[in-house]
Amino acid sequence: MEILRCENLTKEYGEGNTKIKALDNVSFSVEKGEFVSIIGPSGSGKSTLLHILGGVDKPTSGKVFIEDTDIHSLNEDKLAIFRRRQIGLIYQFYNLMPVLNVDENIMLPHLLDGRKMDPERLDKIVEQIGLTDRRKNLPSQLSGGQQQRVSIGRAMFNKPAIVLADEPTGNLDRKTGEEIMKLLKESNRKQKQTLILITHDESIALQADRIIYIEDGKLTRDERIRVLGGKVNE
Repeated sequence: MEILRCENLTKEYGEGNTKIKALDNVSFSVEKGEFVSIIGPSGSGKSTLLHILGGVDKPTSGKVFIEDTDIHSLNEDKLAIFRRRQIGLIYQFYNLMPVLNVDENIMLPHLLDGRKMDPERLDKIVEQIGLTDRRKNLPSQLSGGQQQRVSIGRAMFNKPAIVLADEPTGNLDRKTGEEIMKLLKESNRKQKQTLILITHDESIALQADRIIYIEDGKLTRDERIRVLGGKVNE
């Protein structure tokens, strides 16, 4: 079942001779439960694409549908609500609130949405990300890998339709990066969580079901690595 579709996405910056086309007529779709890597060199447009898919940035032209909702047709308030409920975002530099502890950072989008707390869900997420003994710690009291685990827990807490990860291992050492990828793959496999991951590292990209290659703002290749739902590399 299709969960995301983007049609003819174009993103331009500047005008006249200074105009830069960050995305050039990009179209593809993603199935529910699929793990897709988007790979390309620095400046290729892959992060711009992720931000548009997540509703953080708007395209110059084109459309993004998540569960049949044209997200860029929503007004600002409705889009903010949609993002909190249906899109989980994981960034390279964590984006945690420094004055909030692990539990509070994980719950933040849920609480901003005005919904009642689900303590059982929180317990399950904290256990899944391996931070049961760190729940009251502030971000400054955590390692980089632990902070990224918190950002993953925050992205997963609301059971979003789709999780978007922008270079989630880019600020981590190799061993910690491998642990983060294992956590993301387990969520994709065991919970059927749809995952789109941006990377410039082909070894990370190859762990997905499918790789989309971006170069100079254009989709240049779209390759399936394994059948959806098949065995994922450990």
